[in-house]
Amino acid sequence: MAKRDYYDILGVSKSATGDELKKAYRKMALKYHPDKNPDDKESEEKFKEAAEAYEVLNDPQKKSRYDQYGHAGMRGASAGGFSNVEDIFSSFGDIFGGHFSGFSGFGDSFGGGGRTRRRVNRGSNLRVKVRLNLQEVAAGVEKKIKLNKYVRCRACHGSGAEKGSAKSTCHTCNGRGQVTKITNTFLGQMQTASTCPQCGGEGEVITHKCNECHGNGIVKGEEVVTFKIPAGVAEGMQLSISDKGNAAARGGIPGDLLVVIEEEDHPDLIRDGNNLLHDLYISFVDAALGSTSEVPTVDSKARIKIAPGTQGGKVLRLKGKGLPDVNGYGKGDLLINVNVWTPKSLSKDEKAILEKLKNSDNFKPSPTSKDKSYFDRMREFFS
Repeated sequence: MAKRDYYDILGVSKSATGDELKKAYRKMALKYHPDKNPDDKESEEKFKEAAEAYEVLNDPQKKSRYDQYGHAGMRGASAGGFSNVEDIFSSFGDIFGGHFSGFSGFGDSFGGGGRTRRRVNRGSNLRVKVRLNLQEVAAGVEKKIKLNKYVRCRACHGSGAEKGSAKSTCHTCNGRGQVTKITNTFLGQMQTASTCPQCGGEGEVITHKCNECHGNGIVKGEEVVTFKIPAGVAEGMQLSISDKGNAAARGGIPGDLLVVIEEEDHPDLIRDGNNLLHDLYISFVDAALGSTSEVPTVDSKARIKIAPGTQGGKVLRLKGKGLPDVNGYGKGDLLINVNVWTPKSLSKDEKAILEKLKNSDNFKPSPTSKDKSYFDRMREFFS
């Protein structure tokens, strides 16, 4: 089934501000909250759908890419798609807890005593820039890089507890990770929930902390990460490699590695979307008599035929010799702009030859309807 438009899901316009997005998402999330709709698969899916829409539209880079390409442009770009409800609370828990939980009678986050909302630690994302040449862009490439980052502590295996020591249930929140407060208002009792100050929302406390990581479960270290970059990526695109960012404290969810693409300039080819442009210079004699010329392609060279009487500014197209589309929609073309080179200085004999030809009718400009202007040619090739 086709995905719904993210703006339609949240009921906002494309010009919505960050506060408007948050307000709209919170409204939808509370409406379809699992505690308010127990055992309702449809509501749970709408809850996840709203979270995915908010995750994309609240991120300026993802929003820009979605506005330009729609759902197709989010492939490989960490476009949301939460696999379970706990991931949503891990990412956006501040929207539900700590500020407003609702009237009593709707379960844990809405004032009852059902579901436990322990905080799940999440590691921070890492961002790296990867520079690609045109051949790597065209074919795709596998990269291996060494990262300085937070890694799981080997001494305690990321638990934060000293070897042989165990964690114990937090007595302040009884393992729930939250403490609640009930306030009497003219509308009735209102219950608010906030993160437990004793355990930081984890529901457990460490009796004896690991000496290596001091109870954090993470230490500074290095990791070699290998990942694939698909063909057709462009300058400024960002790829997300799940779970390869900084490790999370005490066994939480690692962050992501965000790979920002940079492109090296090619000495002979200019990128224009999926097309490649090349300026070819030929002599006046070759233009008049016709010839063959060699032009560069991404991975080799190609010979092209110059027809007799070729005019300067003519654009030749080598179909399919451009770059592949990152979403798999075919390949661009190689467009060759033919420039007729005029000598800047002439010898005495060369001047004499040209003087003899100067008054020939064939050497007087006489364009026909077939000889399109520069603007007509550009409109034809890029339409």
